[in-house]
Amino acid sequence: MPPHDHSHAAPAGPPGAPDVRGKIAIAFAVTLTILLAQAIGTALTGSLALLTDTVHMVVDSSGLLVALVAATLVRRPSSPKHTWGYRRVEVLAALAQATVLAGTGVYVVVEAIGRFRKPPEMPSTILVAFGVVGLVGNVVSILVLASDRRSNLNMRAAFLEVANDALGSMSVIVAAIVIATTGWQRADAVAGLFIAALILPRAFKLIREAGAILMETTPRGLDLDEVREHMTRLEHVLAVHDLHASTVATGLPVISAHVVVDDGCFQDGHAIDILDDLRTCVAEHFDVAIHHSTFQLETRSARQRETDTHG
Repeated sequence: MPPHDHSHAAPAGPPGAPDVRGKIAIAFAVTLTILLAQAIGTALTGSLALLTDTVHMVVDSSGLLVALVAATLVRRPSSPKHTWGYRRVEVLAALAQATVLAGTGVYVVVEAIGRFRKPPEMPSTILVAFGVVGLVGNVVSILVLASDRRSNLNMRAAFLEVANDALGSMSVIVAAIVIATTGWQRADAVAGLFIAALILPRAFKLIREAGAILMETTPRGLDLDEVREHMTRLEHVLAVHDLHASTVATGLPVISAHVVVDDGCFQDGHAIDILDDLRTCVAEHFDVAIHHSTFQLETRSARQRETDTHG
């Protein structure tokens, strides 16, 4: 019997997902404005903290632009060539952003260590002013993106970018205040390291999560042994093999399996009922609900012949 596919044509974007392109566009415009202001501030002050935050903003503004493009592409419908549409673009976008952020974080650590040995003089008043400009802009972006930050990996990356930018701007302000009140110039390098500490963990986490999707690992929270055991408890199901589960994009887990049933199920009409039971099983009985499922039914005798042939 040919495979029975319970999946549907990939929609233009996740089912029920909001159109977040306008919000990302606003955040991108705000971030780009802050970037230009901080670039001027870096040239005037020579601050490592402000330089680090500016480089961070370069990465984040480009990341938001990529996120905007990705949010547009994921809403394109599926086609015979792209059967899932462009849903996986959001994963590629998050991976690209995270990789660049990781490289930036490593650079900042190296530069900060060098400045600890020979800290330059910092004009604290100018540093505070540009830190405040950055913080205000970041808060605006956070408020714009907050409501949809959990909608997919792409939006999550975009939100984390502006949230960490805000913390970076705060560290610039704190460093400037410390320099102004105590004269301790190394506060600038400390602030740079703090921003790097914000960058690196989230970058590596996003790399790991995006890599897991691209490697088609089992969706987090889904135990395939438990799924197999549950499926084999269904009436007329004798065995389950070639069971695979992966994630196409955020909110889109898929599963497939070969299911061995009694030979008589193809004569007495039970085959269709079994397929419906299997679909309901993976869609409703586990923490990870899977609504795109493909099951191939096999008779016991056919499975035995295959086993005898291939060993």
